[in-house]
Amino acid sequence: MTMVLLTAAGVGGATVIGAAIGFLFKNASHKFNDLIIAFAAGVMLAAAVFGLIVPSLEYGGKYALLITIAGIFVGALFLNVVDRLVPHLHRLAGADIEEHKNNVNVDKILLFVLAIAIHNFPEGIAAGVSFGSGDTSAALLIAGGIALQNIPEGMVIIAPMLAAGIKPGKTFFIALLTGLVEVAGTLIGYFAVSVAAVILPFALAFAGGTMLYVVSDEMIPETHHSNTRGVTWALLIGFCVILLSDVLLG
Repeated sequence: MTMVLLTAAGVGGATVIGAAIGFLFKNASHKFNDLIIAFAAGVMLAAAVFGLIVPSLEYGGKYALLITIAGIFVGALFLNVVDRLVPHLHRLAGADIEEHKNNVNVDKILLFVLAIAIHNFPEGIAAGVSFGSGDTSAALLIAGGIALQNIPEGMVIIAPMLAAGIKPGKTFFIALLTGLVEVAGTLIGYFAVSVAAVILPFALAFAGGTMLYVVSDEMIPETHHSNTRGVTWALLIGFCVILLSDVLLG
């Protein structure tokens, strides 16, 4: 349990660390931000596959393939529904390209916080669920991948908030809140699987599906405005970083 608590704090704290770095690089170019996000997308993609989906197949028993596929789609569908029902800004640094009917009279800051929270909560659940499997090395791989992704995410959210006129102190506090959401998700995921281990294969696939959804729906499209070749290489590098970690530390 101590390891879970420390990991939850580390995963959530990574966003805050990224935010602190973001204050130092608040004038970084959009091209640089795209490369960072693409690298993070590769990290998340590999972590979802090797740390969640593959273990789901291993723990699923006779119906492993069916359970895993169902879990992936249910996880993606869940996040899609949340994405459409909860008001948020689709892009961190630009205009919303989707229609969200509930965001007419909601404060801009609340929208921004919810945009980050929508992504951080299932990522926290993914980290917690992975610890419920009892495989500490795989769990740490997932948590490390999420933390690596959270640092650049924390970096890129700072500049838009400062540009919107939000004071630095409040900007940092908002970043802290988004990290706490991830801590809560980690604990919820861990306790849910600990209470009902029978749901572990489905829960792993569910968490993997949410991560795949975030990578495909949010992170990759966000980077492909220009320099698409550069961000593609950055994604591949991020993926291979986790692949190497899985092989060498697994």
